[in-house]
Order: sequence, then C-alpha cells, then structure tokens
Amino acid sequence: MAEKTEVLRLRDLAWQARVNLCKLCGSYGGNIHMGGDMSMMDVLTCLFHHTMKVGPEMEEDPKRDRFILSKGHGAACMYIVMALKGFFSYEEICETYGQAGSKFGQHPCKTHLPMLDVSTGSLGHGLAIAAGLAASAKQRGQNHRVFCMMGDGETCEGSVWEAAMTARAHKLGNLVAVVDRNRQLMTSFSEESICMDPYTDKWKTFGWNVVEIEDGNDMEQVTDALDSLENADAQIPTVVIANTVKGKGISFMGRQIKWHAGSLNEKDLETALAELDAAREQQRKEQ
Repeated sequence: MAEKTEVLRLRDLAWQARVNLCKLCGSYGGNIHMGGDMSMMDVLTCLFHHTMKVGPEMEEDPKRDRFILSKGHGAACMYIVMALKGFFSYEEICETYGQAGSKFGQHPCKTHLPMLDVSTGSLGHGLAIAAGLAASAKQRGQNHRVFCMMGDGETCEGSVWEAAMTARAHKLGNLVAVVDRNRQLMTSFSEESICMDPYTDKWKTFGWNVVEIEDGNDMEQVTDALDSLENADAQIPTVVIANTVKGKGISFMGRQIKWHAGSLNEKDLETALAELDAAREQQRKEQ
C-alpha cells in the first residue's frame, strides 16, 4: 500500500494532467478524444509516475518496463502524462499537436517519438504485440514487465482473446494488461451494442490473474491495485480492470456519448477549468 503522501502526489499530477488536457483541447483546432482520455487519466498517471520503471533517462535502458497504448486514440492523454514525467515539454505538444509532421499525432507514432515501444491506432492489436515483447523478455532472461493499456470496447476483437490464450499458455507473468472499463463505445454505451458481462469472468476463464479496481478514478484504489501486481518472474499474466467514468472530472462530459471526441470553446474551457479547480480544493479540504 502506497504512503498517503505518494497518493496525494499522484492525485495532484492527475489533476494537472486533466487541466493541461483541457487547455490543449481548447487551443487545438480539431477534436480530441476527451472522454476516454479523462477516464484513463488516473490509471495512466499512476503507471508512468509510480508503477512502471520508465523515464527519459531510461530510454535506452534494457531494464526499463515496456508500455503499449493499444487504445491509440488516447494519445493526447499519454503525451501529457509523459510530459509531466519529463519526456518532452507540454508547450511543444500544444504548439504542434495534430499537425502534419508533428511528433504528437492523434495516434502514437514510434517513428516520430523513438521512446515509444510501438505505433498504435488500429484497435485490438496491442495485446498481441505486448505478448510478443513479454515472451521475448522471458526468453532473454530479462526481468522487466510489459504493460498494455486497452479500452474495454476493443476487447470485443478476437485478436485480443487469441493473445490472451497465447500469453497464458506461455506463462507470461511479466505481462500486465490494463483495461479502461468505461462501458462506452464511440456511438453508444457498450451493453447497448454487445454483451460484455460477466467481464471479469471472461478473463478468469482464460486463466489470467484478475485485479479489479472498483473505482478506477480513485487514486488510492488505483495505487493499491497496481502495487499488488506480481513480480516479472510470475507465471500467470495479470489483467487490471479499472472501472472508470468516460469524461471523468467535467460535469458536461461525464458519461456523455457526444464527448467520445470533441473540442472546447472558450466558455466550455472556462467551465471545465473551474470545475477541476473546485474539485481539487474539495479534495484538499478532505485530506
């Protein structure tokens, strides 16, 4: 269990990341996938700033952990969380995001950002690649872990479950899948389109160790769950299922289908930032 001071530090980082994301969305001329970015913000912050062995100084270090953002449309969230870690500057993201030739495209590109492990965008492929990286590490006797962040919608893809079977068969205990279980797709709530429950039982049936976070937007719960992960020499892969709220943190975005992707006008940005500030002040009073 993480110390309270560490949980508070991570909570502040997630707050800052949400503020930075909203400002980017307000200045960028097009749409950003705000809903899913906001839902996974707390988990992604904890991964990059607490759980994973990563950092700009470790780019060429073979001992560092690997990370794949399989839900590649969440790139803006990842860029901002990585900027807070020192990989690059937030100002550079704002200046060039989404522009032709920019390092910061709407989906991650390893060609432009060499510190990334994989380029992603087409959903359902990340876990298979992560399983390959984890198998390679096992064969080479390397003691790092491979993390793969997925949206729950993409786990409807058959390739995800092929990878899940393969990972269990090869005893890839160094593989950690993280699912942003926000229960929304691009144009509907997930259960309106396809039956995904009993979701945790599906992973258990495939032989995976399952860690479920009741509230994946509660930093204390997130840190407790990620701190409970097995070491890289384990024999069973783990999936962390984080139950989240799409658009978390902003009242007019929360669980709203239209905010799968969107842009913030001046008034909406002002409202969003005011709500984030108010929520932070309330949290500090309750500490």
